[in-house]
Amino acid sequence: MQYILPAALLLLLPLEGLAHAHLDVDRIHWSRHSGSRSTPTLRARNNTDSPYKLEDMYQGASFLNDWDFFSFDDPTHGLVNYQTKADAIKKKLAYVQGDGTTVLAVDDFSTVAVGGKRDSVRISSKKTYNGGLFIADFWKMPHGCSVWPAYWSVGPNWPAGGEIDVFEGVNEGTANQYTLHTSDGCTLSQNNVRVKGVVGNANCASSGNDNTGCAFRETDNRSYGKAFNMNSGGVYAHLWNSKGIKFWFFPRGEIPADISSKQPNPDSWGTPSAFFSSNTCDMPSHFYEHSLVIDTTLCGDWAGSTFSGDGCPGTCAQAVANTTIFQWAKWKINYIATYQLA
Repeated sequence: MQYILPAALLLLLPLEGLAHAHLDVDRIHWSRHSGSRSTPTLRARNNTDSPYKLEDMYQGASFLNDWDFFSFDDPTHGLVNYQTKADAIKKKLAYVQGDGTTVLAVDDFSTVAVGGKRDSVRISSKKTYNGGLFIADFWKMPHGCSVWPAYWSVGPNWPAGGEIDVFEGVNEGTANQYTLHTSDGCTLSQNNVRVKGVVGNANCASSGNDNTGCAFRETDNRSYGKAFNMNSGGVYAHLWNSKGIKFWFFPRGEIPADISSKQPNPDSWGTPSAFFSSNTCDMPSHFYEHSLVIDTTLCGDWAGSTFSGDGCPGTCAQAVANTTIFQWAKWKINYIATYQLA
């Protein structure tokens, strides 16, 4: 698979962060199930400044119950054994901390032979979406040589239902990449589009022969990897409607107050990092019935193919066998919230 290569804080901390400072893509390409509807745990208050109402809040003790665990072979050919929910919890690869932070981890304690597979986690929301405003607050993210983490969404019969890659990169990358994958007839338009990100490939259509997709690269080096974690993460927000799909990144300490108060107003957030306009891509016909997905694979079609070029020593298979490097291969998720127009 081909990809485009790289060109008041305390008030926001989780409780454990106050005490301990949190010590420390081509994915499933077939039809996603529609699943059961998850029950929102919080509701937004009415506010005339925000046109959006909180729909679902994935957070805290119920987090793992609202997602399905994928335990089949990795479609991107990574050296991972994705775990069932029961096994992931038993091995402490998926759990919720006392402060409500959800942790999804790669095994950093088992011996793995060179060329073998390491246990990891991949989850998808039981509920599906046809648009809306999505806000994800990540405290930490997985990174390191061989590591390929992603937060994304995907529709049925890939690529017919489309794929939206919100937060993704490989190895020791320093900046996030926003990517769309679609069926034929969708391209990235730069006409009357103002963004902070750097444009990559313009053809969104993807297939087995060319799965590059269309992309923007984030320009803020706090958006990914070690620098993201050293800054205690941040928020990724994307707005998906008939006009297109916009993305914003807010580092910790720069998160808009309306996001923190659960009364988001994207019109006040300024220039987005990326905007895939409907000018040259009909959104409803290319993106529908999306499940949200979070996963960490190792090596595979992207991280494996760019391993040496990214400055990683040895081979990717050797890295997977090196248990010590996976102590940083963990998601720490404060929450993921979805909103719809009120």
